[in-house]
Amino acid sequence: MNILILGASSDLYGGSKILSIVAKILVEGKHRPIVVISETGELVDKLNKLDVEVRIIRLGILRRKYLSIPGILNRINVTGKAWRLLGKLIDDEKINIVYSNTTGVLIGAFLARRKKIKHIWHIHEIITKPKIFTKVLSFLVGQYSDNIIVVSDAVKNHWKKYIQQKPITRIYNGIDTSIYGKSDGLLRQELNLNQSDILIGMIGRVNHWKGQDYFIDIAKLILEKQPDIKFIIAGDAYPGNEHLVDKLINRIKNEQLTASIHYIGYRTDIPNILSSIDIFVLPSTSPDPFPTVILEAMASSKPVVATKHGGACEMIADEITGLLIPFDDAKVSSGKILELIGDKTRINEMGRLAKIRIDAHFSLDSFRKSILNIFKATF
Repeated sequence: MNILILGASSDLYGGSKILSIVAKILVEGKHRPIVVISETGELVDKLNKLDVEVRIIRLGILRRKYLSIPGILNRINVTGKAWRLLGKLIDDEKINIVYSNTTGVLIGAFLARRKKIKHIWHIHEIITKPKIFTKVLSFLVGQYSDNIIVVSDAVKNHWKKYIQQKPITRIYNGIDTSIYGKSDGLLRQELNLNQSDILIGMIGRVNHWKGQDYFIDIAKLILEKQPDIKFIIAGDAYPGNEHLVDKLINRIKNEQLTASIHYIGYRTDIPNILSSIDIFVLPSTSPDPFPTVILEAMASSKPVVATKHGGACEMIADEITGLLIPFDDAKVSSGKILELIGDKTRINEMGRLAKIRIDAHFSLDSFRKSILNIFKATF
């Protein structure tokens, strides 16, 4: 089959990583994927290494910053140009299926209907606000999909309230675990930290709900009890939201936390970072659908501490492979982490069991079979 894959961004955060894995699976399954994204970036480099064809066409991605009259007009203009280019691509390359890797890409659904070919929508998001947008998007997904994939039961339970006309298939993401946990990591050396220091880290896009500020709130309370603990924050912001990074850096500086909390920005050496830390924390203040970085931390044999909502509740075995903490109570959260910090044996055992859990429940092989079955059933 010839499959057109539409992606939202060219970074290598969770959704883009899964796109690259899907493309690789399709190539191995003797299909021909063509990936279209709006700009060049590290995802393009990764796909090129996989011998996956990539086209750069601005797709009119929906983002919060465009939810205004000027923003909507901008999206209409960009989408009009993309419509002509993608339509020609579909005809020239004899595309059989359009696969949209996010709800942020709408054009693929409409084009597939116009060209009378199949459309798969892979939903990674839980969207609750604005309510009218959620309802409109749900209508479009229900009406313009031949198959709907979601990444977790949390995502499925959210969307099935609005989408009743089509079945929704939950497929847990899978990653290649072989690249994780291969070394002790070099981050401590890079930051001039002692090898004996307990290092707690989070990795994620800097935005209003991913929890960087909550992470700092928790860290401050931990430092009151254990001033020698060190913390790292990795990740950058979407283009146009760099002010959020500036705000984060200024907070660390103004609250005199630079000796304890290190902001290290966008990194591609995630296996190195995860090998370097003792405990991974994902403190999202809104439900995170199915954070790929949790899988990466588990594959690195690290205990994962995450807020108790979204996909994390399905990924973590609470008190066994990690901890589920409240998303709005830094005092309780810091207390649970402090208990874990004080028990090195428990840290190691949680990490060991986390590695076993990812191999048992979130394997790449299971993901591969499920993805190929969906495309086969759709065609």
